[in-house]
Amino acid sequence: MTAPQIIIDLVERFEQNKADYRAGKYNETQLRREFLDPFFKALGWDVDNEQSYAEAYKDVVHEAAVKVGEATKAPDYAFRIGGTRKFFVEAKKPSVNIKDDISPAFQTRRYAWSAKLPLSVLSDFEEFAVYDCRVKPLKNDKASVARVMYFTYQDYLEKWDEIAAIFSRDAVLKGSFDQYATSKKKKRGTAEVDDAFLEEIERWRELLARNIALRNKNALSPRELNEAVQLTIDRIIFLRIAEGRGVEVYGQLQEMAAPPPSLPQMRREDVEFRGGVYSRLCDLFRKADTRYNSGLFHFKEEKGVSGHPDTFTLSLSIDDKVLQDILENLYYPESPYVFSEIPSDILGQVYERFLGKVIRLTPGGQAKVEEKPEVRKAGGVYYTPTYIVDYIVENTVGKLLEGKTPTSASKLKIVDPACGSGTFLLGAFQHLIDWHLSWYVADGTSKWAKKKVIFEGRDGWQLTLDEKKRILTNNLFGVDIDAQAVEVTKLSLLLKVIEKPGQLDLLAQRILPDLSANIKCGNSLIGSDYYDDKQMPLLPDEEFWRVNAFDWQKAFKDIFTGGGFDAVIGNPPYIRIQAMKAWAPDEVEFYKSKYLSAKKGNYDIYVVFVEKALKLLNTKGLLGFILPHKFFNAKYGAGVRKILSDGKHLSKIVHFSDQQVFANATTYTCLLFLNQSTQKEFEFEKVDDLAVWQLTAMEQNPVAQNPEFFKNSGFSESGTLTAEKATEDEWNFVVGKGGVLFESLSQFSTKLENVAARIFQGIKTSADKIYIVEKIEETADKVKVFSKEKNVSFWMEKSLLHPLVKGGNSKRYNLTDTKRLLLFPYQKNKKDNGYHLILDTEFEEKYPLIWKYLLDNKTYLENRERGRMKGKHWYAYIYPKNFNVMPLPKIFVPDIAPKSSFSLDKTGEYYFTGGAAGGYGILIAENYSREYVLGLLNSKLLEWYLQQFSTSMRGGWYSYEARYIRKLPVRTINFDDPAETAQHAEMVALVERMLALHEQKPQSPREKEMLQRQIEMTDATIDRLVYQLYGLTEEEIGIVEG
Repeated sequence: MTAPQIIIDLVERFEQNKADYRAGKYNETQLRREFLDPFFKALGWDVDNEQSYAEAYKDVVHEAAVKVGEATKAPDYAFRIGGTRKFFVEAKKPSVNIKDDISPAFQTRRYAWSAKLPLSVLSDFEEFAVYDCRVKPLKNDKASVARVMYFTYQDYLEKWDEIAAIFSRDAVLKGSFDQYATSKKKKRGTAEVDDAFLEEIERWRELLARNIALRNKNALSPRELNEAVQLTIDRIIFLRIAEGRGVEVYGQLQEMAAPPPSLPQMRREDVEFRGGVYSRLCDLFRKADTRYNSGLFHFKEEKGVSGHPDTFTLSLSIDDKVLQDILENLYYPESPYVFSEIPSDILGQVYERFLGKVIRLTPGGQAKVEEKPEVRKAGGVYYTPTYIVDYIVENTVGKLLEGKTPTSASKLKIVDPACGSGTFLLGAFQHLIDWHLSWYVADGTSKWAKKKVIFEGRDGWQLTLDEKKRILTNNLFGVDIDAQAVEVTKLSLLLKVIEKPGQLDLLAQRILPDLSANIKCGNSLIGSDYYDDKQMPLLPDEEFWRVNAFDWQKAFKDIFTGGGFDAVIGNPPYIRIQAMKAWAPDEVEFYKSKYLSAKKGNYDIYVVFVEKALKLLNTKGLLGFILPHKFFNAKYGAGVRKILSDGKHLSKIVHFSDQQVFANATTYTCLLFLNQSTQKEFEFEKVDDLAVWQLTAMEQNPVAQNPEFFKNSGFSESGTLTAEKATEDEWNFVVGKGGVLFESLSQFSTKLENVAARIFQGIKTSADKIYIVEKIEETADKVKVFSKEKNVSFWMEKSLLHPLVKGGNSKRYNLTDTKRLLLFPYQKNKKDNGYHLILDTEFEEKYPLIWKYLLDNKTYLENRERGRMKGKHWYAYIYPKNFNVMPLPKIFVPDIAPKSSFSLDKTGEYYFTGGAAGGYGILIAENYSREYVLGLLNSKLLEWYLQQFSTSMRGGWYSYEARYIRKLPVRTINFDDPAETAQHAEMVALVERMLALHEQKPQSPREKEMLQRQIEMTDATIDRLVYQLYGLTEEEIGIVEG
């Protein structure tokens, strides 16, 4: 597109007055107002908030230039979509040489890197430079490092299309900006700020842990060591961020690390020097105690402060060089971090992962840092993205605030029972801050300014510190079993209080609240009744600490006197109970005895949190969790499904299908919203495009109010269902156009399980790498095989080897050739028709080649499942099941597949394994035709039906486990009806043709093409017949065909 007239005018004006603009007198403010503001307006940005969006959703945030140390405190512009920052623009006056000067480039990159933004712009209008801000900035980098685009004002008219395609508001809204950012191949040196900062504070932990353990030998228990290290890191981070935000004097931590003579005279009067960095740092901590009134700095008993004071960390010994290493690298230009720009959620992400490790002491007193067992078993830490937090908060806290005033809102009690680093409480706090500010501004600023609850700062109207403290202590509560997590939550909330201080009287008041009554350490699921049947004096201290029983009614007495909490929000832990048994077997049994949700199967701990959370709510309370949706269909989910269905608690479900919410983890999740009160109906939304959903999900987001950008995008389907649809049975919810069709098919009384004599899983050897080999060649009675485990070939007796298919061998109507063979050490007993392990003496006599192979692997086979197989049956399978049905003719289906891939083993020659890469066998009852059922199973209709409720996985794969396929509706045939009999015969003939076509092995490309056409035509004919059999309308066929 042609550059707009305003850009043409700006270019001409700059050209005509270039010498004047380059003169030093022309400043940044003038440049921004006269050139950059209209430049970005031409790109569609509401630079002056002419749409009057609320503060939280303004397109562009302008920052005043406040000098701190060597650099300005904040970037000049932050461009946002729906309140989410997308990129910064740093403005310089035209006298600055943007192309070559390293300082402004470093400054711009530090801002955006610290804020975890992929791109940002440095411009004086004369020059326009774009930087890849994923590359960690280093102080000596040339200005060209990480620069991905560079124009001068003379390029604007010709390159306008290129600029607008990335930086216009429409381009950012439609994803072009993100696509451009991700298309830029990550360069060497790329490091996201959260990864880099995590690495930094983990390094601090190692340094501090080893040094404190060394210098304070035998003085600290492992718990005390962990606490001392955590508190030291928290205090340093808090004070450094407070410096960045102008609450503390800039550079004081750096000066703590310097030798005394290097400090200015005025600083010596403030700090008492005792000959060590830690001694000086402790003096700073004591001053912070006096100033902040916070549990983070709490060293003596104080009236009105409920938490226990820290009586041991100030007396520790820490080497100067350890602290100097930490403190000296926190400042420009050594540090790449702009602490004022690190968002709370990024800091939370860092801490969430940081808390996944713990310090332990070796017998020799050395400190070792290692992953916590629950984190290791869970596969890592799942940090909830900010947009998910915001959505849950808006749909719980936001709903509770409707129609309220600040006075009535002050009575709301909101809790996260597994608060971790405080992510959800931070989100709720920000929502409350925004809501209160909007309410006060709408009600009249002068009145509330006089009452000192708001004031006008450089960024517009803000809440006073006292008002933020009031909201925090009145409304927000949290519990976590991890004492370190509790301290981090407090730290995160305290940093949020001073996020935009902006008041001149900060130094005259004690700034921060004491949160010890709000954020508590304990096990949310276990109360004091855990010890009812135990002899407490005999229990080891370690169990008390690990269990950490917590009495909710005692800890929050006033709240429960009032009926309970108004909202429970969060991301409960996901830990399978099999994993928990390794370190908490007694707790697992307690959950089973105490909670209905834990009664059945190998449950996951998150279902117990749902049950407990409902008990914490008052009669009108709301719950919002993100958790796996596996409980919808899993056996272990029956208990919690019963609780929710009996109480009609469901309010809303957002089902993310196979869309991945958590970075670096494959977890299939949903958002679950519950009401304590009975609900007649609930909303259900299934999301197919997470990126678009996240832009449109927030009702207050201006993006959500511009649906023209997302017409026909199909990012989700939503609808309302009656409460009766959610029962104790498995949940399969379908809404939108396909809802009626799904419901109609679900009404079929005959399911696959009714026409199948058996649906069975494959063989589980527990040692596939031993029992599965590959055929190389064969004779009449022997086979030469290759063992991947031994990396060598063997000859084996043929009679105990069976062709083995994996899930990938099963295509529609076709089992592909396989070279895999299963070593099957069992034989059929003619007396009972059962299968029995071949005795060792018989094995050695009849099958000496295989016996020798097994003996070569005896040690491995004996040690399966912690030595369970030691004994005379060491070569047996651990789970000897389904042997009698394996050699029968059967329909085979993979465990997972991108589409229906049912095949037919006509003779029963093929064996298969269970679990990953395995599958299921289906024996069809004698009064049904295998070919007829196979045609139904491979049809588009039943494929569509299964995909509505089966577990979907990344890459478009679906689960074909027995629990899903057994429910497939089967159209039975009335053989007294000639028309139906003819349809049955036609289906059988078509399937037989399809099976025959797949057996053909054409060689030439022309023959292959012709065969493929015949297969596709036959497949289409089968689908049309299935539509007739099931009575679909043209509209319903359109839904299935997509």
